[in-house]
Amino acid sequence: MPFIRSIGRWTMTALVLNCIIGNSIFGLPAELTRLVGRSSPLAMVFGALAFAIIMACLAEVASQFSEPGGVYLYVRTAFGRFAGMQTGWFQLLSACAGGAANASLFMIYLAGLLPWAGGGKQRVLLLALLICIPTAANYIGVRSGAALSNLLTVAKLLPLALLIVLGMTRFGHHVEILSASEISRPGIGSWLSALLLLFFAYGGPENALIPAGEMKNPRKTIPFGLLAGLAACAVVYTLVQFVTVATIGTSTTVRPLAETASVLIGRNGGMFVTIGVMISTYGWLSGGILQVPRLACSLAAQGEAPGFLGKLHPRFKSPATAIVLYAAFVWLLGATGAYLWIAAVGSGALVVLYSAGCAALIRLRQQQPHADALRLPFGRAFALTGILICLAVLTRLHAREALLMGTTALIATANWWWAKRREIQAQKDSEAVVAVAAVSD
Repeated sequence: MPFIRSIGRWTMTALVLNCIIGNSIFGLPAELTRLVGRSSPLAMVFGALAFAIIMACLAEVASQFSEPGGVYLYVRTAFGRFAGMQTGWFQLLSACAGGAANASLFMIYLAGLLPWAGGGKQRVLLLALLICIPTAANYIGVRSGAALSNLLTVAKLLPLALLIVLGMTRFGHHVEILSASEISRPGIGSWLSALLLLFFAYGGPENALIPAGEMKNPRKTIPFGLLAGLAACAVVYTLVQFVTVATIGTSTTVRPLAETASVLIGRNGGMFVTIGVMISTYGWLSGGILQVPRLACSLAAQGEAPGFLGKLHPRFKSPATAIVLYAAFVWLLGATGAYLWIAAVGSGALVVLYSAGCAALIRLRQQQPHADALRLPFGRAFALTGILICLAVLTRLHAREALLMGTTALIATANWWWAKRREIQAQKDSEAVVAVAAVSD
């Protein structure tokens, strides 16, 4: 039963924005200011350029596929089942962790407005209600899920846009030029740390590649959506960082945007930012429920997951079972409240995904040199650069995160062994049936 292709260029762009802009923009400015001071808006630009190298590689690779699956499918095609299943598990891990982290952060900020929702049964039940709404929208079809994602993308950008406009207007009356010494003073170490931090902040658009089976003309839609979404996100990130520094200076605070809003808007600024965080995290969660279950569908279609995950609803043509299971797992993780643990797992998984995606470009060019696809100039050089960036990020991982990533790799290996054994058993059963038929004849 085929998917309905109803995701166009601008919906794809909205999905990319939803995947990138979640909770990091509300916590990132303080850390960047600590690392590189008033030149931190430039770090946003440099981070976007570095990340664009990886996204350009993924755009070329993705333009060769019209089936759902995302990076998992690309790596499986390029390097075989084992590498593909490793990538698929890390992609699932990253996406589930991202959904749970955003849901958990939403509840933390909701508790600031409604203290009774901060713990106990009330928190668990409200979290379930929070997740059920986008789950129901996506259950009844990709059109409703995509429409909700588009609506929440606009809703999450409006508060940030207002903050940017007010901050830029204020800056026009208090102009302070950035000097060259402020750029060089932090040193190369601080700049590299800032870029590594931004690597994770810009992460997430790989999830928007998963529902390729429901995209109109994916060879054109995917590259456009990836690059347009990243460019729009880079503008928002850079301007928010600029406004923060221009408004409150280089003071490090745990709630930089709240303090910025308090200066620009008044005493209700903290409430304004709280609502902005809730809209932003909820938008990310909605996009994740649209995209991630399609990866489970792709695994099932390849015989690498139970077949029921790949079945589409007979009426809505959506992967209903996969959607419900993903939402349940996100709820379970979010209900634990272990936000920092979830974030650490997701960050490490992203590194594996991006390095594998860049490597797939090199391999696919060898396998399919004449493919009808986007061809990135100096593509192999871009891919190697992206891999080096990923390796640099891996050096920043601590033993705890490395252990968790190793556990994921072991689970993926066990899944590969299960799928291989099942394939061998199916082949034996088929040969037995043929032998019995031959004897009967």
